[in-house]
Amino acid sequence: MSFLRSFLRDERGATAIEYGLIAALISVAIIAALTTLEGALTSTFNSITEALTPSP
Repeated sequence: MSFLRSFLRDERGATAIEYGLIAALISVAIIAALTTLEGALTSTFNSITEALTPSP
């Protein structure tokens, strides 16, 4: 019975779940930001590629 009480009072699992949810939320925010900036990033990287490519 004491094992059950200590198991119910233990909050380490809840903390791990909270950290997992925070990491997931940050991941979703990064994906949304990169999706929004996709066109600008593609344009920037293409410009850099053209500048670094030697002329024939």
